[in-house]
Amino acid sequence: MTDTNISIIGAGVVGLAIASKVSALTDAVFLLEKNLKFGQETSSRNSEVIHSGIYYPKDSLKAKLCIEGKELLYRYCDKYEIPYNKCGKLIISKSEEEDSILGNILEYAHNNGVQDGKIIEKEEILQLEPNIIARQAVFFPTTGVIDSHSLMKRLETESINNGTEIVYGSEVTNIKKINEGYEITVSEQSGSEFSFTTRYLINAAGLNADNISSLTGIDKQEYRQYFWKGEYFSLANGKHKLISRLVYPVPLKNTVGLGIHTTVDLSGRVKLGPNAVFIENNRKDYSITPGHKEEFYQSVKTYLPFLEPEDLVPDQVGIRPKLQKPGDSVRDFIIKEESNAGFPGFVNLLGIESPGLTACLSIAEYVLKLLQF
Repeated sequence: MTDTNISIIGAGVVGLAIASKVSALTDAVFLLEKNLKFGQETSSRNSEVIHSGIYYPKDSLKAKLCIEGKELLYRYCDKYEIPYNKCGKLIISKSEEEDSILGNILEYAHNNGVQDGKIIEKEEILQLEPNIIARQAVFFPTTGVIDSHSLMKRLETESINNGTEIVYGSEVTNIKKINEGYEITVSEQSGSEFSFTTRYLINAAGLNADNISSLTGIDKQEYRQYFWKGEYFSLANGKHKLISRLVYPVPLKNTVGLGIHTTVDLSGRVKLGPNAVFIENNRKDYSITPGHKEEFYQSVKTYLPFLEPEDLVPDQVGIRPKLQKPGDSVRDFIIKEESNAGFPGFVNLLGIESPGLTACLSIAEYVLKLLQF
């Protein structure tokens, strides 16, 4: 017998979603988090967008889980009164060449199963957003933004109510395969250590997920994560009042991001970003480069003509754990039960960047299917 049945490493939104789902089905669930609170890294440093699933390769996990996850997330928010705003998203064109790209985006979206998008012309754009410049746009009305903290708090509460034991301030330092499962060694912030055994182990460690995989004994090059910083600037001087929806430029080919776009949070604050800056040696660098302010301004002034440089103020920085370095092609999520590698009952989740927030509930359901719960 093991000390616990299922252990989850990482209390970001994905780890919390898995804990809430699995603890409704079985007892003896353990959730470990090295930080002192949930969601202290990627889950709390993002745009909080509920994505539609339009850009991801057809039949990829990102596409499938995003589309499923969006519907699950809106229903979950309605059930538990978690704040969100289904404000809609505009992807805009500023040239004839970009007009044709919008048609391709809409077709791509339809092929992925996103059926609510439509092309709108300048007159309708101005009815929705009278202060932007655009020739045409694809409008996706069910894209929205969510209060991610309230979501994670609800998932944490649900997990605890179901009997999950959550241990904060505890970092996994060693994982050993044993006959009945895994022996986990944990270092607490006080400096003390403890070990316990678990039948199943789920690696939802976010930025640290590839290191956890290596501790287990699976150290593959294709599992290596690369850190990409995303900086945000917010709008000051009352300019946030001039935008009420998400506004995106046409994305660059094979991009590591979606271009500098506008996001409106639930308080009405408007953020510009994120960009995508590769971080050498996977440093957790949460600083904003002051010189990037001009790049942001030049990038968005073509469609936000009311902006002046002094309207941009530094906001937040997030880090994406991508499976690609500069020059690599776009990679899908890795969500894999590792029996074939000799580690039955161990599930790896790597490269869980956007749309991880949107897909958190569908990711949790996918993991349960892998473990046959």
